[in-house]
Amino acid sequence: MSTPTSCSTGDPLLRSIETTVVSVTVAQAPPAPAQSAGKNKKKAVIAPEIPNEPLLHVLLHDTVIFPEGGGQPTDTGRIETVADGVVWEVLQAKRHGGHAVHYVKVPAGRSVEDALLALQPGAKVIASLGQEGYDRRYDHMSMHTSQHLLSALLETRLGLPTLSWSLTSYPSPCYIEVPRGMTLEEITSIQAEANKLVFEGRKVHVEVEELDPAQDIKPAPKLESGRAVGKALPDDYTGGVKRVVVIDGVDRNPCCGTHLPSIHNLQLFLLPHTEALSRSSTTSARLYFLSGPRLIAHLTSTHASLTSTASILSCGPPLVPERVSQVVEERKKAEKRVTDIEQELAEHIAGELMQKITTATEDGVFKSHIHRTDDTTNSLGFLSAIAFALGALAASGTPRAYVVVLSSSPSTQTSASVSTVLVAGSDDAKVKAVGDGLKAKLGVKGGGKGPRWSGKFTGVWKGSRDDALVDEVLAAI
Repeated sequence: MSTPTSCSTGDPLLRSIETTVVSVTVAQAPPAPAQSAGKNKKKAVIAPEIPNEPLLHVLLHDTVIFPEGGGQPTDTGRIETVADGVVWEVLQAKRHGGHAVHYVKVPAGRSVEDALLALQPGAKVIASLGQEGYDRRYDHMSMHTSQHLLSALLETRLGLPTLSWSLTSYPSPCYIEVPRGMTLEEITSIQAEANKLVFEGRKVHVEVEELDPAQDIKPAPKLESGRAVGKALPDDYTGGVKRVVVIDGVDRNPCCGTHLPSIHNLQLFLLPHTEALSRSSTTSARLYFLSGPRLIAHLTSTHASLTSTASILSCGPPLVPERVSQVVEERKKAEKRVTDIEQELAEHIAGELMQKITTATEDGVFKSHIHRTDDTTNSLGFLSAIAFALGALAASGTPRAYVVVLSSSPSTQTSASVSTVLVAGSDDAKVKAVGDGLKAKLGVKGGGKGPRWSGKFTGVWKGSRDDALVDEVLAAI
């Protein structure tokens, strides 16, 4: 017996239906899908999590809960047993051959045996989406119907077949993958054509045809590169019929998903760029789009961000781009001024050190430690500037041998604070010896080569304790 889904009822907006149970079995929860490593990207819709406990696989005579398939994620919903009014949560629905199987959670306090009895074959139930499930379904239908419309226009107007598409998690934009990148003019043209059809209110309907396995169950056509394009029925499909989704005057495509009865309220927006994807032998691109509830959510969040930014910049929303450009330019100038001043300060500190080196009366290697407070993100850069300036001064004359330790800590410290340490000198061996000593006595982690050694100290730098330890290390060489 083939069990239809809501798409066969003729009303994809139907929220509930009274029906009967065909079969019920107990099944163990499937293992959680492995999380693939890789770059951060917009994720496809993830089905609701299945608890690690026995579930019921419930087959109904009819249902409004759509099973995952056709590029569309599973619906969520509930089943209410008419006899006792108990509500059973439907976590997922999946297609098993030609049947829509509901993955039903056993409520707390109910045994599996009670559940099997309540949902026995022939039991009258009400399958419904609920408000949350309906909102999820409406979003999926909006994006799915939009994808059919876009794919049809890309193919007929630009000769670009759809290689794949992804219904991403709400409220992220979905995307269609095409064989090449698109110009802004092409994207604008397709968007205008799509919205022209939307404003005309083209109808969407489903035609059900008898399935001819020899003709209808075939692999999807492929490009010269071997990449599959278009749509094909699953190999395990046994429904006996083929559903064709028709957008009047625009598109006819086999699809087992749910769609809006009209495109009149989709209002498509295409993000004005494509994202290039490089594979070993081909280069394709993703065209991102929004419609329906996602477009409203996007406009709402974008407007909120724009008005918030305008408030921070003390200007009207239309002036935000100009004001941001001014702020960025001023920031660049300020950063250059800071860099120039830091360089001057580094040279000044290096000059004072060289003065001490050349005028010191003690015999042997000149040794010194300078500690600073520095809240910048690149404290090592400033210490390095001092070391380079000192090295340049040393190279211009014939001073005595020296080794100096430069360190800096943030003004507010905790056990997780990081202090920076840099050792510079005229003798590579002595620089290394000081670095090794700092590792041993202070727990500084670092390394170096030649006349410079750098490291990091984690924790609170206490002058009375840690400065004294640095002096001990210097005294030992």
